[in-house]
Amino acid sequence: MTEQNKVKSKAAPENASGSVHRRRPHYAGKYPKKFEEKYKELDPERYADTVQHVISKGSTPAGMHIPIMAEEILDFLQIRPGQTGLDCTLGYGGHSSRMAAALQGSGHLYALDADPIEIVKTRARMQEKGFGEDIFTAIHTNFRNLGQVAREHGPFDFLLADLGVSSMQIDNPERGFSYKTDGPLDLRFNPETGVSAAERLRTLTGEELTDLLIENSDEPYAQAISDAIMRHFRRGGRIDTTTELRELITQAVRRIPQRKLQEPSTEDAVKKSCARTFQALRIEVNSELDVLYEFLEQLPSALAPGGRAAILTFHSGEDRLVKQFFRMGKRDGLYEKISGDVIRPGKEECRLNPRARSTKLRWAVRQR
Repeated sequence: MTEQNKVKSKAAPENASGSVHRRRPHYAGKYPKKFEEKYKELDPERYADTVQHVISKGSTPAGMHIPIMAEEILDFLQIRPGQTGLDCTLGYGGHSSRMAAALQGSGHLYALDADPIEIVKTRARMQEKGFGEDIFTAIHTNFRNLGQVAREHGPFDFLLADLGVSSMQIDNPERGFSYKTDGPLDLRFNPETGVSAAERLRTLTGEELTDLLIENSDEPYAQAISDAIMRHFRRGGRIDTTTELRELITQAVRRIPQRKLQEPSTEDAVKKSCARTFQALRIEVNSELDVLYEFLEQLPSALAPGGRAAILTFHSGEDRLVKQFFRMGKRDGLYEKISGDVIRPGKEECRLNPRARSTKLRWAVRQR
């Protein structure tokens, strides 16, 4: 055996096909820290006990999304066999699988997703659960194209739009959605189109950034954060990663005197400002409020007479738009009934799934 082959055999044994077998990454300590090390959570079919243990602790397993307010949504939608429905935001498929099951093998559920990465995984996941092409169809498109989808496949007897970011996107550092892990500052639902958050930041003036932070996330320290970012750019700095942006936000908020903070501690203020700033940029690069506006304009005509629509929102800007459109639709005779008060998840659901805490549910019923 040559010296080169000896080194190869010690480093990584070959399997029968001749390819090198590589062991999965292991982690130090009791619990995994990095996304790629959470291999048990990322394989829920094989490690169901581990996944349930993570959920029972009030955490969301890596690479998974727990559907929010599923029971309340199903109670309202009143799905019956033979109906045609639409899940406007497929995501992990948690809501879709429950709605498809309610059809009891008769009818059809269509589902939309702008994310080219996750839709492939979820389509396969739905097929594994027994929802084949006879009852379920996933379509790669943004839900701003609701009118076109309805003309081809509607009108719909029931419809759901969950406006939250999927946990799979948040947890994966390569997507750049979370300030908690290092990764490229991207934040796009569809990384194949548009510009990243890093690119968008470089085009904004200080005034534009301040306004963006206020309008998209009600950030109370918008001016201080904007000033810190603009000062960084003027000095020739770049902001290409989530960590670089988080550090600038942290520095800006820590300079604010404690007596002027809304939060009980500086660290609480830092965490909330990081979350709000990332949210504001995500809304900007994905044109989320514009997309929602277009969707709500098309919604009544996409529903069959008596059709039911439920919408989950996660921040005040979204909720205001939904409430306004539903009220206008009711006034103009487009909707027969709309929800009076916003509906929120229960305490137990929030305990098991902390990401549900900011959720608001509103619904409307199309005029017959």
